[in-house]
Amino acid sequence: MRGLTGKRIVVCGGASGIGAATAARLAEEGARVLIGDIDIEGATATGKRITAAGGVAVAMEFDLADEESIQALFDRAVSEFGGLDGVFNVGADLSEATIGRDGDLLSLDPEVWRRTFEVNLLGYARTCRAAIPLLLTNGGGAIVNTSSNASFVGETVRPAYAASKAGINALTRHIAARWGKKGLRCNAISPGLVLSEKALQTMNEQFRAAGLAATRSTRLGKPDDLAGTVAFLMSDDAEWINGQVWSVNGGVALRE
Repeated sequence: MRGLTGKRIVVCGGASGIGAATAARLAEEGARVLIGDIDIEGATATGKRITAAGGVAVAMEFDLADEESIQALFDRAVSEFGGLDGVFNVGADLSEATIGRDGDLLSLDPEVWRRTFEVNLLGYARTCRAAIPLLLTNGGGAIVNTSSNASFVGETVRPAYAASKAGINALTRHIAARWGKKGLRCNAISPGLVLSEKALQTMNEQFRAAGLAATRSTRLGKPDDLAGTVAFLMSDDAEWINGQVWSVNGGVALRE
């Protein structure tokens, strides 16, 4: 891909899964990567794998629900790399205490909604707010946010999660509309069922079989499927793509 060599990119949520795979792919393409995650052990392990393969990566602990922590992450990007060229937002609260209690609307728990929005949506707004001035200083750059099929398919449960992801779609379009003329591109990916390390540990065979039956593909997703898409959207090859939400889901949901 063109234009990723030497780029300085922050991955907000790179300890495992899609985030870790994307950090590795960006480094493989020549980018310098700062890996932030609340799971510092996982982020450090991701960074070590990248450096062992000849890439440039640094890990740092940060929390999407903590504004000071977010600012510190971007301050580190400036001190470590001298500036910023891109951001990949992929973190979310997928804990049993949060998404595990996100039932239908009649079982609404306001605390679940508050926590979901604090991390999944307000967290992204804060990372983007911290990043945008740095990107504009360099004449622009790229932001890629992680949405979800849940934002548009209409599930019987997880309304807080779905609403937070729909908010990410709106946030993505706002950023593209507001700063696109200044060289800033902002897009989002909308994954389907992806078999990350954690998913493989928690999903039973029946759930996976149901997910595969619903796709128009021969298999379920892998983190690398999303990593390649994000790397493309970060690259100069995607310089005329802005404000879009791309479904990367094996054809499980078809939309324009």
